[in-house]
Amino acid sequence: MNRRFRGFAIEEPRAARGVLAGVLSATATLAALGVIAAIVWVWLYNAPGPAARGGDATTVILRKGAGLSEIGAALEREGAVGSSSLFMAAAQLSGASRNLKAGEYAFPSRASLSDVLDRIRRGEVVRHRVTVPEGLTSQQVIDILARNPVLEGVAPTPPEGALLPETYDLVRGEQRSAVLQRMMDARDALLAQLWAKRQPGLPFETPDQAVNLASIVEKETGVPGERPQVASVYVNRLRQGMRLEADPTIIYGLNGGEPLGRGLRQSELMSPTPYNTYLNAGLPPTAIGNPGRASLAAVLDPPKTDYLFFVADGTGGHVFAPTYQEHLKNVARWREIERSRPSAAPETGTGAARAAPVKS
Repeated sequence: MNRRFRGFAIEEPRAARGVLAGVLSATATLAALGVIAAIVWVWLYNAPGPAARGGDATTVILRKGAGLSEIGAALEREGAVGSSSLFMAAAQLSGASRNLKAGEYAFPSRASLSDVLDRIRRGEVVRHRVTVPEGLTSQQVIDILARNPVLEGVAPTPPEGALLPETYDLVRGEQRSAVLQRMMDARDALLAQLWAKRQPGLPFETPDQAVNLASIVEKETGVPGERPQVASVYVNRLRQGMRLEADPTIIYGLNGGEPLGRGLRQSELMSPTPYNTYLNAGLPPTAIGNPGRASLAAVLDPPKTDYLFFVADGTGGHVFAPTYQEHLKNVARWREIERSRPSAAPETGTGAARAAPVKS
C-alpha cells in the first residue's frame, strides 16, 4: 500500500505537469495566432489601396448624415477602398467611426485604408475656389455664384459695394448665402481697417461714401498702378466743387453697369438718372460696383496731386492734366490715335476727361 501510495504520489506531479504543459502550449499557440492576426491587421490597415480608376485621385462625396455602412459602401463603390467591411471594422476599432465628416474627398491613388480613414476623420475635404474680379456689380457676383456647381441654395442680391472682390475657398454643398456673407464680412473688416487710417481732410464723411468713390475709380482704369492718380483726380474735383463727370456712373444709371461696347451718346449724357455725375454734383447715391482693396486704399489715402482731368493715352492707360487747356491737348492727341485705328473698340474709363460723346 505504501508503495502504491508512493507510486501515486510520484505519478501525480507528472500528470499535473502534462496538463500545465498543454495549457501553456495552447496559450502560446493563441498568442502566436494573436501576433499573426495583429501583423496581418497592421499590414491590411497600412497596405496600398486600390489604384484610381482615372487620374491621380478617387473622388467620393459623403452625404451629410450618412451612417458608417453607407460611408463604407460609397468608398467601395467609387474604388477608394477595396472592402467596405474592412473599412467599417477599422473605423470601429480605431474609434474614428464617431468622428467621420461629410463632404467631398479626393483620395490619392493607392491610398491606404489608414490614410482614407484619417482624411475623413480630419475632414480634409476638397477645396474649390471662386474668383470675384474687381468692379463687378453685386448682381454679376450673384450670377457667378449661381453658375458654380458646388454651391447650393439661393441668396438675395446684396447692396452695391458690399462685397470684397477676392478669391474665396469653397466646399461642395456650401450655401451661396454663406459665401456672400463671407464676402461682406471681408469687405467690412478691410473697410474698417482702412477707414481708421484714412487721410485727414477727405471730401467725404462716411465709409459708404468712400466705397461709392472707390467703385468709380475701379471702373475708370484697368491699370492697377493708375488707381491712386485716378482717385486723386476725383478727390480734387470734390474738394473744388466740380462735378465728377464719370462715364461709368452714366452707364450704371442706364443699365445697371453692363458694358455698352461703345462710347456714350450725347443723349445718354443728358439722361436724368440719379447716377448722372455730369448733371448731378457730388457722389452718386450708391456704389456702382464692388471695388477691390487697391481702389478702397487709393480713395482713403490718395496721393497729393493737382490733377483734375485724364483721358485715354492709347496704350490702355491714361494721361493726367491739372488744367483744362492741357487736358484739351491730351484729348487732341487721343483723337489722332482714334482716327488712326477706326476699327478699334472704344476704350473705357475716360470720365472726368472724356473727349467727346458719340453723337446720337
